[in-house]
Amino acid sequence: MPDPADPRDAASVIRSTFSGDQTDLPETIATYLRLRGLDPSARSFRRRRRRTTDDEHQPFTAGRDPHGVGDVLTALTRDSGWNPQLAREDVVRTWDEVAGANTAQHTRPVAFADGTLTVQADSTAWAKQLQLMRAQILTEIVRRFPEAGVEAIRFIGPDVPSWKWGPRAIPGRGPRDTYG
Repeated sequence: MPDPADPRDAASVIRSTFSGDQTDLPETIATYLRLRGLDPSARSFRRRRRRTTDDEHQPFTAGRDPHGVGDVLTALTRDSGWNPQLAREDVVRTWDEVAGANTAQHTRPVAFADGTLTVQADSTAWAKQLQLMRAQILTEIVRRFPEAGVEAIRFIGPDVPSWKWGPRAIPGRGPRDTYG
């Protein structure tokens, strides 16, 4: 005789009272059996199956190996979208390798805007010579740093004061007797 205190025996009594499959059970009794864990439901089956196939938390499985600091930083910069900015900084940092040691002594990158790298030279002669070497330097930058997005190079001469620019400049010829 089944023991009424044992829930498993109570479940067998309830099942024997109602003939047929589980769909014939009243909803309240089916809910009671499901909540007591006596009858498997679709939800509990899904939960158990997911736990058995979840290898993410298991030791010695694929993807659980420790990563080096370099790999972690590479993934961080890639996921954060910092690669183009870091590549542009690398162009500036390694300018002597990109342009050559002799050229780097007389030039320095000063700006990067809209895909154009602006390089300032010590003299106008160096700026003109670098304009002739533009293709080689641009090819080297694109080969070494493709993510930098450098599409053009602009070479400028030394930064000297100009009488034509500034907040107090006026259009036109202006007075010709400046020093007199």
